[in-house]
Amino acid sequence: MTIDVDAVGRTAGPAQISWNATDAILYALGVGAGQDDPAAELELTTENTESLAQQILPTYAIVLSQKAGLRAGYGDVDTSKIVHAQQSLTLHQPLPVEGSVLLTQRITGIHDKGSGALVTTDTEGVDEKSGDLLFTASGSAFIRGEGGFGGDRGPSSSWNAPARKPDHVVKTATRPDQTLLYRLSGDRNPLHSDPAFAARGGFDRPILHGLCTYGSTARVLLRALGAAPDRLASITGRFTRPVMPGETLTVSIWSEGDTHYFRTTDSEGNVLLDRGMATLREGDAV
Repeated sequence: MTIDVDAVGRTAGPAQISWNATDAILYALGVGAGQDDPAAELELTTENTESLAQQILPTYAIVLSQKAGLRAGYGDVDTSKIVHAQQSLTLHQPLPVEGSVLLTQRITGIHDKGSGALVTTDTEGVDEKSGDLLFTASGSAFIRGEGGFGGDRGPSSSWNAPARKPDHVVKTATRPDQTLLYRLSGDRNPLHSDPAFAARGGFDRPILHGLCTYGSTARVLLRALGAAPDRLASITGRFTRPVMPGETLTVSIWSEGDTHYFRTTDSEGNVLLDRGMATLREGDAV
C-alpha cells in the first residue's frame, strides 16, 4: 500500500448533497446538544418549540462531503492508519437549516512527516440554487507509515494560547455510545464503531470521531460567547490525541479582540484539540 505523492491538485466532484431540518437535529444530538440539559439547546434539537426558530450548528458543513462520499484519491492506503490531523471551516455566509450544495474537493498538499504522510484538502460548498459560495472546509489527514518519501514537511504553526487564565472554561460530557449516534450524520468509518477495525489501527476499542470533538467544542464555544450559531465566521483546530467515548471534555477559551482562541482537554488534562481559533460575524446573541 503506497501513497500517491503525485495526487496534489487532483479533484473530486462536483457532488450534490442536500440536508433538511431533521439532519440538522441529528447532527446537533451527535455532538452533545441537550445532553447536559435537554431544555437548554432546543433551538438546535427541535423544530417546533414555541418562540424558538430552529438553528443549525455550522460545523455540520464539514461532514457534508463525508455524507456525499466525496474523496479525491491519493493512493492505495490502509484506512485504519488514517487519523484526522487538522480542520478549518470558513463560512462565507450562514449555513441554512435546510439546503443543497454542490461540493468540489481538491488535494492541496502531501507532506512528509517522517513517521507518516500528511494530506491536505480543500472542499468548497456552493449553493445549488444561487450559485453562491457557502463554505470552504480545509482539512488534513495523517496516514501512519506512509512517510519517508523525501517530500516537504509542510508549514508549521506558531499558535500560542494567551498567557493568562481563560475567559471561559466549560465542561461537556460525551456518551459511551456517542460514536454510534454521531456516525449517523455521515461518517461511517468503522474505526469509530468496529472493535476489530479499531484494533487494526492500534486502538483497544473504537475511538470518538475527531469531528465529533470538533463539533462539540464549537457548540460549547458559541454558547460560552453568547453567540447564535449563524454568527460563526470561521473556526480551526488541530487534533492532538484520540478521544474515547464517555470522556468529559473541557473547553478553555481566550478572547482577544475579534479572535477567540480555544483548547479542548480531557478529564486528565491531556490536550485533545489544540491551536483553536474562531471568529464571529456581527449579529445577535443567543
